[in-house]
Amino acid sequence: MRMHLFIGIVHTLGEWSPYFRQRRDSFGKQGFSPLLRCTAAMRMLAYGSPADLLDEGLRIAESTVIECLTLFVKGIRENFGAHYLRRPIEDDIRRLLQIGEARGFPGMLGSVDCMHWQWKNCPVAWKGQYTRGDHKVPTIMLEAVASHDLWIWHAFFWCAWFKQ
Repeated sequence: MRMHLFIGIVHTLGEWSPYFRQRRDSFGKQGFSPLLRCTAAMRMLAYGSPADLLDEGLRIAESTVIECLTLFVKGIRENFGAHYLRRPIEDDIRRLLQIGEARGFPGMLGSVDCMHWQWKNCPVAWKGQYTRGDHKVPTIMLEAVASHDLWIWHAFFWCAWFKQ
C-alpha cells in the first residue's frame, strides 16, 4: 500500500473516532499512536497473523490488537463503504460496458473473484460452521466484484469479527 493512502486512512479514522487519536492515559503516559493501531489491524488482515503474535514486534497486547482490528474494520466500512463497497449506478454500468467492449470483452462489467483463507485460530465450537468438504479446514472467504479501476462494488468477508 502506498504511504499517502495509508496516511489518508489513518487521518480519516482519527477524525471518525477518538480511539485513533494520540492520547495520554491517567498517569500522563502517551498511548499508542494512530499509526501503530492501524498498522496492527492492517498486519492482521494482510498476513492473517494472530493477535498475540503482534505483541512481540509491535508491543501491543492481544486484547488491544483485537480492539484495534474491530474498530478499524468498523471505521473502514462506515467511512469508505458507501464509496468503494457499493453497487454500480447506471452511469457506472454504461461506462464499464463501453470500456469492456473497447478492450474486446463486450457485456463485461467487472471481474468476479473469491478466495478461501485458512482460519488457523478458529474457535472449536465454530469449526463445523466454517469448514467445507473440499478444504477440510475452517476457512474465511473473501468474494469481490471489481472493475478495471479497482472499484469494488460488492464484497463479502465472512468472519466472526464482521458479524459483530
